Amino acid sequence: MAKADRLERLDTRRGEVEEEYRAALIAALRDTAAGRWGLFDHQKDKAARARTAPVVAALSELADEIDAMRDTLGLEPFALHHDFMAARGPAAADAVGEPKQAKAWLERMDAAA
Repeated sequence: MAKADRLERLDTRRGEVEEEYRAALIAALRDTAAGRWGLFDHQKDKAARARTAPVVAALSELADEIDAMRDTLGLEPFALHHDFMAARGPAAADAVGEPKQAKAWLERMDAAA
């Protein structure tokens, strides 16, 4: 019974941390959608990288915590963070800009909620 209670508390905590991650990502996406580049790291702009590094680090730290809990619970890894990290990095010359990409992410997250 104690193990079931512990796992239930862990699952509740996982849900809370996932919600915290989503809220932090949405805040960062709104900032980017408003015209602040750097979250997706499409350009080699040192100032933008430095400005967004703490946000990306905080998201990664939360995702590591979530993945550890999911592993303990026998769940799949946290897909939202993996998708976000896959969207980062250099983009093709004809790719949409970061503000438009952030708006698309916000719409996708709103539809999934």
